[in-house]
Amino acid sequence: MGRMTASSGRRVLLAAPRGYCAGVDRAVIAVEKALEQYGAPIYVRHEIVHNKYVVQTLEKKGAIFVERTEEVPPGNIVMFSAHGVAPVVHEEARQGRLATIDATCPLVTKVHKEAVRYASEDYDILLIGHEGHEEVIGTSGEAPDHIQLVDGPDDVDKVEVRDPSKVVWLSQTTLSVDETMETVDALKTKFPGLVSPPSDDICYATQNRQLAVKQMGAEAELVIVVGSRNSSNSKRLVEVAKLAGARDAHLVDFADEIDESWLEGVTTVGVTSGASVPEVLVEQVLEWLAERGYGDVELVRAAEETITFSLPKELRRDLREEAAALVAERGGSGTPAA
Repeated sequence: MGRMTASSGRRVLLAAPRGYCAGVDRAVIAVEKALEQYGAPIYVRHEIVHNKYVVQTLEKKGAIFVERTEEVPPGNIVMFSAHGVAPVVHEEARQGRLATIDATCPLVTKVHKEAVRYASEDYDILLIGHEGHEEVIGTSGEAPDHIQLVDGPDDVDKVEVRDPSKVVWLSQTTLSVDETMETVDALKTKFPGLVSPPSDDICYATQNRQLAVKQMGAEAELVIVVGSRNSSNSKRLVEVAKLAGARDAHLVDFADEIDESWLEGVTTVGVTSGASVPEVLVEQVLEWLAERGYGDVELVRAAEETITFSLPKELRRDLREEAAALVAERGGSGTPAA
């Protein structure tokens, strides 16, 4: 791979796959295309993906990230992030006279549809996930009267349902596979009739990245995961690395956050990145390690990924015109961008 050293004995195990998944790639390109097509500003509700570098880069291009739909002036365009939103947010945008672009990952949309279907059949839905995560908030909003959150195995004891024969589990897509199945097993012990979703909710990319880390964790004394601290799937990679046998594992946004003391006594460093991390950040980590004698890079390939998603259909319309029409239709002043 062009980073070889002859005699140091130090090496890097580089996970594959790593970095951008299809849903993140789609969401980031959607923001860039919207800026190109409609001009700045493009408002984005919450971070488009959980990565500091990506958000800062898109802000420089003219994206404005907001926490609440009401922060977007009428007559503008707002994009919903890859994590998805509840139906009430779509209604907020309509009431706020906003044109919308839905960049929700199709795999998250699948979970939303499962929630709606099981709620329509009057199931109690046990959503395995982390409280407060945007994806959990969005999925819960699809059927708030039927969904209760189960935040790990320790939460199972407090779960109560109306009819144990009509219970189904769903999950946040970015969880640790092992921890999720531990929670499912505990739920099945309590509710033997528990129904599983028609397909795994944990996304293919999350599973593949965890599998690669498991493969290199037994050999690497240190694993460096490139990713932001608000990225659920990145944090799970740190946990998986330690469980797989790595002596130490750390999450960093940038190479300059690596502490040289982590390298003491380390001959093999594992490197991977979360599903919302651009490859440029991994390259910077590899360069940082090479400068300190870790220039021999071996690929640890756990899976091949060929999945791609088409861009949001809204990008095929004139959304500036739609936004202006919404303002004119309902009256009131707006401040649409030119």
